[in-house]
Amino acid sequence: MADDDDARAGSRPAPADPDPQRFLVRGRIENLPRRRADRDLVLRWVAQGALPLEEPVGERVLTDRLAELARDPVGLRRELVEAGLVTRTRDGAEYWRTRVTEFDPV
Repeated sequence: MADDDDARAGSRPAPADPDPQRFLVRGRIENLPRRRADRDLVLRWVAQGALPLEEPVGERVLTDRLAELARDPVGLRRELVEAGLVTRTRDGAEYWRTRVTEFDPV
């Protein structure tokens, strides 16, 4: 019976690697992953690293922070807003994060 359990366990697909850093190339994001779950994982990781919770920053400050992580900081900023991880003022002058992620030390 134990052999049957072992055989079944071996046939299960391995769970996805939860480390978003596996998508980095030489420590940077060259392209966001295509798979939605992986893309969302990377975006949550970036949001947590670039913006502390509820700390508004100017557009330039956020873009500079994202430039340290990604080839396309403006596109990445747009992705963060579209994903609902980062909110901005109507004129785009300030950005802030209000969602807690699994990467926050809460």
